[in-house]
Amino acid sequence: MSLRAYLLSVADAQSIEELWDAHVAKMAEFGFDRLLYGFTRYRTATSLGDPEDFIILTNHSRSYTDVFLDEGHYFHAPMVHWALHNEGAKSWKLLSEMEQTKTLTAAERRVLEFNREMGVTAGYSISFKSISARSKGAIALTARSDLSQDDIDAVWHDHGADITLMNNIVHLKILTLPYSAPKRALTARQREVLEWVGDGKTTQDIALLMGLTTATVEKHLRLAREALAVETTAQAVLKAAFANQMFVLDA
Repeated sequence: MSLRAYLLSVADAQSIEELWDAHVAKMAEFGFDRLLYGFTRYRTATSLGDPEDFIILTNHSRSYTDVFLDEGHYFHAPMVHWALHNEGAKSWKLLSEMEQTKTLTAAERRVLEFNREMGVTAGYSISFKSISARSKGAIALTARSDLSQDDIDAVWHDHGADITLMNNIVHLKILTLPYSAPKRALTARQREVLEWVGDGKTTQDIALLMGLTTATVEKHLRLAREALAVETTAQAVLKAAFANQMFVLDA
């Protein structure tokens, strides 16, 4: 796919799935056959927030993600630590340098050993610029198993600027598309009542506008809070807005 065709597919993508498929195919052209993208809006000084609120996109195998993500290995991954404190692109050559200088913790060494077992040995990480202290996004680009770090560094020397630009564009596009983590999706009714709340309507107003009883409106609001795992309706409106689940134009 030409760069122009790729960028047009990114611009025209109407879903994260469509966008991700195009990006995976484009990165494979440069030797990166496995990608792992992550984004959170709920970072604190001591936590990345609830993992169920992360936007996670990957084409890694389940055998990899079941351990790296579900068992929390990502929290001790050296390149994740790098991404949290830096912006831009970084070669995984950093990992061998950390080994040589013996600066890896025991938990970090376990992550490296697991990655080697799974063929995740060479690649690059890109940490995206954040405008909020609570948000952070990054992507790990894993090279094909037949490529060494030196091989992929040579690819990066020739194409790194373009690869970085494409990943930044995809990251910005992802933030405009609706996304719902498992157990976080809203029903059409829940979304509609939250939209009316976002417009400043009271429960009585919403009941009149939707032709429902106030008790039914309150039920939809309660279920929306439960679906989004928040305590207040204001928090539900905020989280739904962050996930682009409100005021969505149907295709």
